[in-house]
Amino acid sequence: MAAQVSHLTKITAATPQWLLADVYMDISTSKTGSSRKEFNRMLDDCTSHKLDIIFTKSISRFGRDTVETIEALNKLKNAGVRIIFEQEELDTANTDSDLMISIIESFAQAENESRSENIKWGIKQRAASGTSKLYDRKCYGYKHDEEGKLIIDEETAENVKMIFDLYLKGESVLGIIKELEKRKIPSPTGKEKWCKRTIDVMLSNEKYTGDVRLLKTGKSEVHYLATDNNPAIISKETFKAVQIEKGRRSNIIRNNNDIQRKSKKYSSKKYINKDKTIFK
Repeated sequence: MAAQVSHLTKITAATPQWLLADVYMDISTSKTGSSRKEFNRMLDDCTSHKLDIIFTKSISRFGRDTVETIEALNKLKNAGVRIIFEQEELDTANTDSDLMISIIESFAQAENESRSENIKWGIKQRAASGTSKLYDRKCYGYKHDEEGKLIIDEETAENVKMIFDLYLKGESVLGIIKELEKRKIPSPTGKEKWCKRTIDVMLSNEKYTGDVRLLKTGKSEVHYLATDNNPAIISKETFKAVQIEKGRRSNIIRNNNDIQRKSKKYSSKKYINKDKTIFK
């Protein structure tokens, strides 16, 4: 911070027609909605005609977001104050105001995209190094110990086992939901009614085998697998059998690059023919 002030002071001193009037500097804080006393003091001094020129390091240092920056620019324009952004080499004295706003919005978008990419990069790095907290994200059947690590919640883990068992015995997802509600077992969110998607996600959650796979999407082959990340509730053999069964019941048939739908979806309803033979 001191180096930045020294740098800007030298630039002011090197320009004979400029006279340093004041330095306005807000200390960055993570507190939501933190006030910018120095920024507001600067705006007040401008509207009071105490300043003619503002020299700032960059657009991102000037305003917290695009809206704040544009609002401040309009206020300073009305006060007849010139603003120079060193990093972007922008000067309101020789830049049309509409063009300036367009440029600022472009810079803001680029900065947001860069920040987003940095966040994604950080997530990937933590996943690759095994330090990501996502590995120990809690799901139904587990709870956290004092260190934040996953341990089995014996009561709900039994329900997880029952769901996998019922599915392999031929029960449909809706049939499983009916059984859970019949037994008055509350959903993971504590509700009486279970959601179909909740069961679908559970039956596809590899974490129940003790393994965790992060950043796996349909668009990318890149993912990170942590084996024996947590105690297993379901055996790998059971989990694999469920995935095979899910594929068999799916109403989508993949044939090379072609995708076709079956004429009928899977149903767990039982039928009896004239010979009294029961089949599914």
